[in-house]
Amino acid sequence: MKKYGVEIVDRPKIKATKTLDLSGQEGEKIIKLLTEKILIRHQKAFERLSNM
Repeated sequence: MKKYGVEIVDRPKIKATKTLDLSGQEGEKIIKLLTEKILIRHQKAFERLSNM
């Protein structure tokens, strides 16, 4: 790293403060919305994979 002029610095570990509960109706809604976003965002990639 010294070759690029960058120093390695120790950073404190950050622990997660929230937990995400995907059970129940709210969890199903979250998963459904995220799945739809992924399908829309990567539509061309999924089309190519389906044609292989």
